[in-house]
Amino acid sequence: MSTIQDKSEVQRLKPGAVGLLAVLFMAVANAAPITAMTGNVPIAVGFGDGVGVAMAFAFATVVLSIFAVGYTAMARHITATGTFYGFISHGLGQLWGMISGLMATVAYIVFEASLIGIFASFAKNAVEGFGGPAISWIWYALLAIAVISVLGYRNIALSGRVLGVFLVSEVTVLTLLGVSILIQGGGPDGLLPEALNPVSAFQSVADDAAAGITGSAAIGLFFAFWSWVGFETTAVYGEESRNPRKIVPKATMIAVIGLGVFYTIISWLCVAANGKAQAIAIARGSTGNAFDLWYGITEHFLGGWAKSLYLILAVAGSFACALAFHNAASRYIYAMGREGLSARLKRTIGATHDSHGSPHMASIVQSVITLLITVGFFWLQAPTKAAPDVAYFHLYGLMAILGTAMLLIVQTICSIAVISYFHVKGNHPETKHWWRTLISPVIGALGMGYVVFLLFSNIEFAAGAAASSPVFTAIPYLIVGIFLVGLAIGLTLRLRSPERYAMIGRTILEEAHER
Repeated sequence: MSTIQDKSEVQRLKPGAVGLLAVLFMAVANAAPITAMTGNVPIAVGFGDGVGVAMAFAFATVVLSIFAVGYTAMARHITATGTFYGFISHGLGQLWGMISGLMATVAYIVFEASLIGIFASFAKNAVEGFGGPAISWIWYALLAIAVISVLGYRNIALSGRVLGVFLVSEVTVLTLLGVSILIQGGGPDGLLPEALNPVSAFQSVADDAAAGITGSAAIGLFFAFWSWVGFETTAVYGEESRNPRKIVPKATMIAVIGLGVFYTIISWLCVAANGKAQAIAIARGSTGNAFDLWYGITEHFLGGWAKSLYLILAVAGSFACALAFHNAASRYIYAMGREGLSARLKRTIGATHDSHGSPHMASIVQSVITLLITVGFFWLQAPTKAAPDVAYFHLYGLMAILGTAMLLIVQTICSIAVISYFHVKGNHPETKHWWRTLISPVIGALGMGYVVFLLFSNIEFAAGAAASSPVFTAIPYLIVGIFLVGLAIGLTLRLRSPERYAMIGRTILEEAHER
């Protein structure tokens, strides 16, 4: 039986603030469909599995859906703002909970900075493309950080409404594009039915010896998985949802399966609209901008107005994603602060706003960290000939790699924690099931582990032109360092303060727990 802090000892987030749609919007906004499609599909097509990109998304859909089965089984019994922190603590013990909680927190923290980078890049290009002034990307970044800090400080329902508007808009445009391509029968090669052969997900695109380009199916698969990062944040909002035991599992499965089907269909139609040879050529830079893989077909199939709208929604979508990650990071910081591991932390980042019920102090801390990371890249990272856009190549790319690596490791540990919670510790025999809480977490752990292997096997390629950055070189050491810091904190608490150690990951919502 898990230990639960008395409600009077812990400042809670505002209960019942969001419903199913708001939770779903925030989770899917984390994945940022238009940003994922625009940014990741060209890389997968040009350097990964080529026209088989849709099947890479289909493969990722299967693996992540299986992972989500065990994840949602845990969510039915444990509602904690620091999701992985709470899940892993209950399944594998406080030490692993502290390590995983710290890694997940840092991952979400740097994800906001990453999305601020791509937002600034998209915004700068869009403004100048519409005839606006040419100013540094840092001003767009600072504006986004300021607006997000205000939204993060206030009631979560406001963020949910903002994210809902952006998400519906970007999904609508991509859907209209897909329907138009289907109606018109695709591009020069028709609808390319061969692109839907499942084997194509594991076939590398042809090399281009003259250009020094080598294809790797592993790259395509990795970027497919990368496109889902954030769907698991449904459980982060459990304490603020109206019925977490039902909303969180339902929102999680809708998010992972819905995104999977959407990504698979839209990426297939994108390749079909461009044509097999032209899609690969554009993705490899034949037009000077790999994003033309999307911009070109949007203008061709929908018109110039749609391309302009697409550019605007790419900016809005990246902003929405940054906001969603800000909310997730703030709640992880808050979750670790409120447990009384330090009285000062409990009074500050573990506190909630009197009227908004938001983790306002944690939100401020998250905004400051994002500001420092962003300004640090602006001041210390000079543009290069290979990577002239610091916001995109360095801030977005490197922070995304760092965060993705840590989150995949935590997801792998979480799958193991599900097995331990139900089958080793014997919790909730009514939920324990050979498929739901045993086989699916095993497959999920293997799948996540495989993606971690893909990342580190191809990490230099994933970094692209930013691979020469000292930040890139430091990424493996940063991950190991964060792991060791979490280990040191856990061991120190276990030796010096057993009472505080016992509380790691144990603050959960009573109404969702066994009575």
